[in-house]
Amino acid sequence: MKQALMEFLWEQEGLTTVEYAIAGGLVGAAVVLAFVDLGTAVDNVITFITGEINNNTPAP
Repeated sequence: MKQALMEFLWEQEGLTTVEYAIAGGLVGAAVVLAFVDLGTAVDNVITFITGEINNNTPAP
């Protein structure tokens, strides 16, 4: 059992599980960062539009 586990861990074909985990973590972090930036940009646009509507609405 120990020998089979060691052979599995030292196998050099393709990406290892650790490399997949690192790559997945980096992709996940990039997606989160992109959505945070997108959310901030959308919030800025909505705030600007709301301010323009409030500033240009005639008083009753």
